[in-house]
Amino acid sequence: MPHADLKYSPDLSFAPQAMFAAIEHTILAHDSASGDCKCRSYPAEASNHTHLLIEISMLTKPHRDEAFTLKLRDAIAAAVKCHLKQSCYISLAITYSDAMYLTDRHEI
Repeated sequence: MPHADLKYSPDLSFAPQAMFAAIEHTILAHDSASGDCKCRSYPAEASNHTHLLIEISMLTKPHRDEAFTLKLRDAIAAAVKCHLKQSCYISLAITYSDAMYLTDRHEI
């Protein structure tokens, strides 16, 4: 189950929910077994320069190698740019959790 965090300057105007959907759809298109993507957005209280930082974290899997990661990175970058209507700096990081990371679901 991937995670996506959006951190951005307060002057950047976009629809986080639409960007979440684009990120999740892109991840699923490259890795159909990845599951739901838990997304969060964090607008900065103050900043300089208009910017967006996207941090994606996923579990380590044998098929998630360098080639996969580069292709996914470029696809996510293209998908999110469609949701930006103003110029800004964009940074995108994809990281992989180690074997000690627990992903689970609590049901009631």
